[in-house]
Amino acid sequence: MGWTKSARGNLSLPIITIIICTIGFISLFYIDKISTYHSVLRFKPCSKCTFTKSKNSHTDVKRLENNPLNEYDRYECNHTDGNWVFNTSIKPLYTDRTCSYIDREYACVKNGRNDSDYLYWEWQPDDCVLPRFDPEVALIKLQGKRLMFVGDSLQKNQWQSFVCLVESIIPEDQKSMKKISRGHSVFKAEEYNASIEFYWAPFLVESNTDFHIKFNPNQKIVKVDSITQRAQNWLGVDILVFNTYVWWMGRLKINTLWGEFQNGEEGYEELDTPVSYRLALRTWANWIDSTIDSNKTQIFFTTMSPSHERNKDWGNINGIMCYNETRPVMKRGHWGFGSNKEMMKVVASVIKRMRVHVTVLNITQLSEYRIDAHSSIYGESYGKLLTDEQKADPLHFADCIHWCLPGVPDTWNRLLYAYL
Repeated sequence: MGWTKSARGNLSLPIITIIICTIGFISLFYIDKISTYHSVLRFKPCSKCTFTKSKNSHTDVKRLENNPLNEYDRYECNHTDGNWVFNTSIKPLYTDRTCSYIDREYACVKNGRNDSDYLYWEWQPDDCVLPRFDPEVALIKLQGKRLMFVGDSLQKNQWQSFVCLVESIIPEDQKSMKKISRGHSVFKAEEYNASIEFYWAPFLVESNTDFHIKFNPNQKIVKVDSITQRAQNWLGVDILVFNTYVWWMGRLKINTLWGEFQNGEEGYEELDTPVSYRLALRTWANWIDSTIDSNKTQIFFTTMSPSHERNKDWGNINGIMCYNETRPVMKRGHWGFGSNKEMMKVVASVIKRMRVHVTVLNITQLSEYRIDAHSSIYGESYGKLLTDEQKADPLHFADCIHWCLPGVPDTWNRLLYAYL
């Protein structure tokens, strides 16, 4: 008891002041640490991302810091489950008249399509809000980089959509489109030193029909273990977006060639399409794993784009494929004949075993509902616009594979934009 009194007596005012100041300093230190931690959570700088220095670099950083993408958890959001909501307050960022880079086969309005409701359906996932595509932010993220879409005509559909989404904010003298080779086209945004490219490789691996197209499926031969000739054009690209599906679906079996055959193409074997597809994807995956540095290159794979050629799938018994459809399918989980689940499982199993991380853009389910948004009779047939006689025969001439632009591929690019 005497010790306690003595101790209290010895605590002079200067000592008490020192103790209070020390406690205050420690409190401020931890408050600062907590504040810094929350700041990092709000805007996470990417150690692997680099931006080319420019006169606008400070503005670019501020633009990124204030963008809604920073609040969006792309890895927690399930983009597959959701519904299409009609929203006329949202206008497309371009039209097929304002964007000169759209091929005629996707330019539905220019080719005579009069209804416009298909332009105003917006995909809304169940458990998150998908960020809107901001052309300026997209270009800032691509500054000093090459983005390349690799695949078939559906991938070309997506590539042209991406180009049109960003090109309107670029001055005419600061943008260009060049054809590097027969299968390689490059859109350049000069001010950002960015390129948005397309490389034609419908099977990803090589085939005898890549450029000299054989319309008879029986004549197509896929070389499932040959990719080097194509893949050398993908080296040095910062962001690669792959797809391959529709060209595999002409037959139940694929003429498949691999290894060394003295008789050339005569040495092929007929394999079930999923088997041949798996062999080709393994060749692609092996090339990615053995060649790509994931610290330098981001890899995406876009899942199958569904076709809508069997109208009974959505209950329109009296319809003709996708012709004259003006609204999406509203039944949750609708899945038609135009998407092959076995092929989708092949993609999942191959990517799961890869060393290099591949982000899957799962566009299949959300696109399954959009029976209303295909080119239909407002596209091309064998490179030529449909005649009036052909338009009057949708059973034979309606294109229910490709999509009008603007349209559904813009939503695919909203997903891609969220991951960039």
